[in-house]
Amino acid sequence: MIKTLWLTGDGERRIGGVEQIALWQKDKEGYLWVDILSENTSAERELLLSLDCHPLAVEDAQRKRHPPKTETFDNQVLILYRGITSFDEELNVELVPIALFAEERCLISVHQGKSMSIQQHWNDSKSELLRQPAVLATRILHYSVGRYLEAVLTFEERINELEDAMQEKPSDQIMRSLIMYKSRLRKLKRIFNYHERIAQTLLKETPELLLTTEPDIVHALQDLYDRCERVHSLATMYYEICGDLIEGYLSLTSHMLNNTMRVLTVITAIFVPLTFIAGIYGMNFEYIPELQFHNGYFIVMGLMAMIGVGLLALFRRLRWL
Repeated sequence: MIKTLWLTGDGERRIGGVEQIALWQKDKEGYLWVDILSENTSAERELLLSLDCHPLAVEDAQRKRHPPKTETFDNQVLILYRGITSFDEELNVELVPIALFAEERCLISVHQGKSMSIQQHWNDSKSELLRQPAVLATRILHYSVGRYLEAVLTFEERINELEDAMQEKPSDQIMRSLIMYKSRLRKLKRIFNYHERIAQTLLKETPELLLTTEPDIVHALQDLYDRCERVHSLATMYYEICGDLIEGYLSLTSHMLNNTMRVLTVITAIFVPLTFIAGIYGMNFEYIPELQFHNGYFIVMGLMAMIGVGLLALFRRLRWL
């Protein structure tokens, strides 16, 4: 599906389809936003090339697993990033690759699924913002990063609950939840790292197109970078917290296992000599001198009791019990 939002030279906003592209090209003063959603690959490529998009940029935009990046060409700025289609408190996040081609008089957005940020700015776009396609592209990216920030902050309460539960009553269920969250945070951390690099590149190597359309764009890019850096740092912090809680649970489990093994070892150490004595006098030899003792049974039992009590006292003194 192809949608177009055309701001004519007279300041009139017109919403339509692909038919407005030819009219915009004839209008030397108008501005156009072309939104391409889940279009056929070959048709999409032809349309992008007809809009003077660089062939290499088109290839990057059509690669489904291309990592987020930004690149500046002669007449346009390309921004590739991952947008959010949905998320929940369990960090189940559905992502959609989005490509933004920003030119002097045109903004082209390409995505294979619904994008909250694009839909939000499409509905709320003002005439002044349409006159600055490159600035509009950064605003769309800024909104997407804000959605990521909401998702991560929503998870903050959950990670605090897990941390308290791990300290009060650790369990295997909490352990499984922590491993699941750590895996999801690892994926998000990788995406946030890419987005932070995009914002850093735009800030340090600001394209001329951005400076021309909006001289004060540096402040907006600084805000974008700060937001990307915060999202990345929060995801990294929660990832490390999950890792620390997992390691703490494993250490606690190992400590409990060591205590159990120590008790079993003490019990074994006490009963080994007793078992040895019982084994000696339990052999079926015809002649064993002590068997003729009148009080031999009581003597052996007393000896075994003394050995057991002595070993028990020794282990208590060594603080093994």
